Amino acid sequence: MESDKELKGNVFDFRILKRIFAFVKPYRGRFFFLVFLTIFLGALAPTQPYLIKLTIDNYIAVGNMEGLTMMVSLLFGIAVLQAIVQYFHTYLSGWLGQYIVRDIRNQLYQHIQRLRLQFFDNTPIGKLVTRVVSDTETLLEIFTNGLAAIIGDLLQLVFILGFMLIINWKLALVSLATFPIMLLATYIFKEKIKKAFSKVRNAVSNLNTFVQEHITGMNIVQIFNSEEKEYAKFKKINKEHLQANLQTVNYYSIYFPVAEVIAASATGLLVWYGARGVIQDTISLGDLIAFIMYISLFFRPLRMIADRFNTLQLGIVSSNRILNLLDNHEHIQDNGIYSPKNILGKVQFDNIWFAYKEDDYVLKDINFEVKQGETLALVGATGAGKSSVINLLSRFYEINKGQIFVDDIPLTDYNLPNLRKHIGVVLQDVFLFSDTIEQNITLGNKDISHEKVREAAEYVGALQFIEKLPGGFQYNVMERGATLSVGQRQMISFVRALVYDPKIIVLDEATSSVDTETEEMIQAAMEKLMKGRTSIVIAHRLATIQKADKILVLDKGEIKEAGTHESLLEQEGLYAQLYEVQYKSVV
Repeated sequence: MESDKELKGNVFDFRILKRIFAFVKPYRGRFFFLVFLTIFLGALAPTQPYLIKLTIDNYIAVGNMEGLTMMVSLLFGIAVLQAIVQYFHTYLSGWLGQYIVRDIRNQLYQHIQRLRLQFFDNTPIGKLVTRVVSDTETLLEIFTNGLAAIIGDLLQLVFILGFMLIINWKLALVSLATFPIMLLATYIFKEKIKKAFSKVRNAVSNLNTFVQEHITGMNIVQIFNSEEKEYAKFKKINKEHLQANLQTVNYYSIYFPVAEVIAASATGLLVWYGARGVIQDTISLGDLIAFIMYISLFFRPLRMIADRFNTLQLGIVSSNRILNLLDNHEHIQDNGIYSPKNILGKVQFDNIWFAYKEDDYVLKDINFEVKQGETLALVGATGAGKSSVINLLSRFYEINKGQIFVDDIPLTDYNLPNLRKHIGVVLQDVFLFSDTIEQNITLGNKDISHEKVREAAEYVGALQFIEKLPGGFQYNVMERGATLSVGQRQMISFVRALVYDPKIIVLDEATSSVDTETEEMIQAAMEKLMKGRTSIVIAHRLATIQKADKILVLDKGEIKEAGTHESLLEQEGLYAQLYEVQYKSVV
């Protein structure tokens, strides 16, 4: 959950604005044109009351119909011009905002893809979804209803004030008599609504996180009959979201009527003073009517400016969140330049120490070597460190101490994409995207032909069940492969690994939760996948690794035993105990 502290920010935080406006650079021509239109609109709006003043005093008062017609035509032309300029201003600001948000989203998603898995271990997915979707959408407001609109409103106020002072400075002072009260009300509203909006953004992020996590884990919720408990939690978070939004509604409900009363008071005061001047012939009727129009024009942007400031405030907060994520450098350092076309597949772990959290080591002084084409099996209880070994080989995490070598070359010397191209990883918990089987196998790699996918599927024995599905390879497996069985998902993951033809294969053996027939099918596919490749297998069932060239028994992050199946049984140690327990459970 996010704290309100994270949501604080200064409207004119120039450090943040400078970085955000760096994204404007590719569109600076359009941006400068938008600035020009903003200034032009600010100057154009106050001209109409002034022209109406001239029309009343110079033409209507003396009965000059020809001049009246000319002035009405001029006023109409200016109104049309203002409408056209307003159209281009609105469209251009929206266009600019959308393209900039697109660029920021692209950069943000690309950056997220390069972050370490450790970052995702500690960051709720819903929070990242909020950054990429909701915060970037809020950021859009900086360009559409934020900074440009505020500058336009301020310019309009300056131009209006200038016209008012030129026409009649005494009427200008009377018109602005309630201005300090409006400023005070606007400031109070701005501060209150800023805090309320901060709570809204916080509530939105919490809501996104909760919904994403619980929909993803809905099977756990239902298995343990926790629907009512989780629903109660959701109602509480949703209520906080409601209350935060109602608070903003309440502030708006108070401010705008108050602003209307202040503006109406200014108009009333002006009419009272101005009418006396018209009767006494010290003020022209045109001046009075122009000032009534100016008051309306003056207080309208003033009322909106508080709202725009808070829109900008939200944009700054969202920008700060996005920039903090972009500034996160928890990614694997890819400084290696070694990019061999092919590798042999020899793997060596040399005095490896690794901790997910500082000094809490899950691997301690791990040493082993797997020669080209050999099979190494990792055995041990849950939490022994087996998965950590395969995570380090693919450089999903950085090592604390020691060195890993592939073909006697340090892992860090390899170009990261090249390294991972030579290592195929098949996990027990297979993840499939909501797409076709073929897309889940190729992952969009156009260099992998349909024929190659089909050959790989046939080789591991998956072709038969794939062709029985509606559409075959074009069958949509839905989110996380929900429409397929565990065994089918596992077979597709084998095909996916095979089409990339890695020289090193890492298998998290996944036969512990399938029936005997499916287990035999998966086992046969595994043997074919491992043939001719260096293989590292996490073994859940010891009967499946009896042919491994070497077996390591891990316990609490340390290698306790090493050898072949037969030699480890002869030692009558930890491996023998594990084997006996599994053998008895089968019998």
